[in-house]
Amino acid sequence: MSESGQTVDLDEPRLFEEKGVEARVVAIVAPVLKPLGYRIVRVRLSGLNGLTLQIMAERGDGTMTIKDCEEVSSVVSPILDVEDIIERKYHLEISSPGIDRPLVRKSDFSRWQGHIAKIETSIMVDGRKKFRGTISNVDENGFVLTTDKAAYGESLAVQLPFTDIADAHLVLTDDLIRDALAKDKALRQQSIPDDNLGADDNSANDNHHDVEKNNSSGKDKRKRSKPKSEKR
Repeated sequence: MSESGQTVDLDEPRLFEEKGVEARVVAIVAPVLKPLGYRIVRVRLSGLNGLTLQIMAERGDGTMTIKDCEEVSSVVSPILDVEDIIERKYHLEISSPGIDRPLVRKSDFSRWQGHIAKIETSIMVDGRKKFRGTISNVDENGFVLTTDKAAYGESLAVQLPFTDIADAHLVLTDDLIRDALAKDKALRQQSIPDDNLGADDNSANDNHHDVEKNNSSGKDKRKRSKPKSEKR
């Protein structure tokens, strides 16, 4: 949910897309998650734990609880088995964006104005490609990033177009933690009574749910994380 209280558009495009196997996963999973109220943040295939497919997702209001991760896992796991995109054994991890989240849509930059982010551009901007600074002045075309220190000859503030962004994520700070927890609590209070608000299901945490995929026809070994894994 945005600062104005309006639900974020599930159809809002991301600023950058995956390639190869990761892109195939997005093409298969995203249409299935949308009717359930979820959208893809990022899909990444890495060598973690042998081979791990991480699907990072969120609800339209930006939240993602442990129960949400489990629901997404229960939906996408059998679909990935049928499609058999990854033939070898791998771990499926469904996760929330976390507090120091990736910034993948224009609305992410608007929502987190005033906080520090690390940005990497696809082309040289002001003589460099990597930036760190506070997000401000977000509009349809881009935003301003203001650093608290700059090397000789570098500008303290730089205008970055969205079309040039290759990677972006928030930097974990005390202010960010306080803001993220406050926003999460406000969103949850709109739908859950105070006496049912549990710390273990806080969507501002880095929540995730893991499934060990043996192969397309084998049984899954499921693990639940809050955020550390424990066997069921």
